[in-house]
Amino acid sequence: MAKYVVAIDQGTTGTTVLVLDKKLSVKSKVTQEFPQHFPRPGQVEHDLEEIWRSTLSTLRRALVRAGASGRDVAAVGITNQRETVALWSRRDDAPLARAIVWQDRRTAGECQRLRDAGHEDWVRERTGLVLDPYFSATKLGWLLDHVKGARARARKGEIAFGTIDTFLAWRLTGGKAHVTDPSNASRTMLMNLRTLRWDPELLDLFGVPAGILPEIRMSSEVYGTTLGLRVLPDGVPVAGIAGDQQAALFGQACFTPGDAKITYGTGAFVLANTGPEPVTSRHGLLSTVAWSIPGEVAYALEGSAFIAGAAVQWLRDGLGLVRSASEIEALARSVPDTGGVVFVPALTGLGAPHWRAGARGLIAGIDRGTRAAHVARAALEGIALEVYDLVAAMRQESRHRLPAVRVDGGACNNDLLMQLQADLLEVPVIRPKMVETTALGAAFLAGLAVGYWKSRDEIGRAWKVDRRFVPKMKAETRRKMHERWRWALERA
Repeated sequence: MAKYVVAIDQGTTGTTVLVLDKKLSVKSKVTQEFPQHFPRPGQVEHDLEEIWRSTLSTLRRALVRAGASGRDVAAVGITNQRETVALWSRRDDAPLARAIVWQDRRTAGECQRLRDAGHEDWVRERTGLVLDPYFSATKLGWLLDHVKGARARARKGEIAFGTIDTFLAWRLTGGKAHVTDPSNASRTMLMNLRTLRWDPELLDLFGVPAGILPEIRMSSEVYGTTLGLRVLPDGVPVAGIAGDQQAALFGQACFTPGDAKITYGTGAFVLANTGPEPVTSRHGLLSTVAWSIPGEVAYALEGSAFIAGAAVQWLRDGLGLVRSASEIEALARSVPDTGGVVFVPALTGLGAPHWRAGARGLIAGIDRGTRAAHVARAALEGIALEVYDLVAAMRQESRHRLPAVRVDGGACNNDLLMQLQADLLEVPVIRPKMVETTALGAAFLAGLAVGYWKSRDEIGRAWKVDRRFVPKMKAETRRKMHERWRWALERA
């Protein structure tokens, strides 16, 4: 009998592979960064072949570290950066162009044109989303119109579209599975949120030929089996797919309506389980599919901040304030406060609940006494404050209290950031022992599909608390932080 389940967590800046056993113990974990491409201001692209090479490399090394062979793998699950758009040839798998990443803002003008034409309310009612370049539809339209011959080839059925989950499933199965799941499809702005099907009227609005779209399947089922890979033998089930934030919600065992989690990755994402019916937001949040498993469809409210961990990456790579991201906490702790500096991390615009595509990052309050440590601390405060705005909007929408929030993602290992978050939210912030809950969710969806695990109760029993951060900040300090933040937001 196979010993392990493998989870591929294909993120914005790197690919991670986890090998897990039946007790949900991590036998190995390997991460590999890949290049980011910025052809013009506001544009962010990925090379699909670089993503695929990073996937194969991390798969191979993770199995070696676990002391496992491909025959020990019961199933492969996929979780992924969601709205990123990929096009490739059905004949030879070759990408037509670089993928346009979810952070990319090049279609802001097209989104404004659609808003001016009066489509926003209708699109929101159908999809749960706002008209913003964040989502896939306008990026897909841009590729079809700007890659030579792409639209003509699309009409002939020669090319395939997918978010990154779809691309990986295609490559893993030797082109046999052209699939996605509702959690990813709900982020394209092309799926009807209630029917969980591609919507012909939305396809018409965005000029997308139906023939390039993947089949929408459940988040937990067998889509196909591996074929033609050196790193895995033929016949391993590819059996679970969920977008990264929904996978984290599942991996955090947020199975009850009202349960909420915050993921700190490249961006920051707050999701709350809303149960079997979508909730229409009045405060700039998104309604999305959490997961679709046999016998259940769950929805979620989501708030997304485009930049979180990426702000720390920018301080490292763009300004050279630190040599590694792990140094940021010690630098920020070396001062008691920001010295009046405020940092709005709107490096690619502002997401929910503001939705200002034209906003840009801002560092304000600098004087002769400002040091690198003040900027570092202001960056952490800026991340915590943008998350506060998301949770504040969620509290206005939800019928359920948020007595605490669970956290995951790489930046949740920053104790200072987590304490700031608890202080601002005024509720406990709970960090699990296993913070790789995105990959855990994908693994569990895959394992459930092949019977490796029998029920999701097993993930609830395996979830363990590492640390609980409780609010400590004085009310006056919190009030002043909010005042500076609101002042800076107006100017970003």
